[in-house]
Amino acid sequence: MPAYNIHVVPANDRWTVEAEGGHGRETFDTQAEAIAAGTKRAKQKKVELFIHGRDGQIRARNSLGNDPRDIPG
Repeated sequence: MPAYNIHVVPANDRWTVEAEGGHGRETFDTQAEAIAAGTKRAKQKKVELFIHGRDGQIRARNSLGNDPRDIPG
């Protein structure tokens, strides 16, 4: 089964953590709770975490274990 990147996205007045394609959705009251849960899932699966703002735009991303090579500098 392929590993899907994890997204923290707004959902009305709450926040969801879901894998690309809508797999494994969890809902949280605050963005901070969702980011913590999303970070944990992304580290376990060694995929990227995308954090979206209320407008839906990606405001941050973090590669958690999916670093293909060392780049100097």
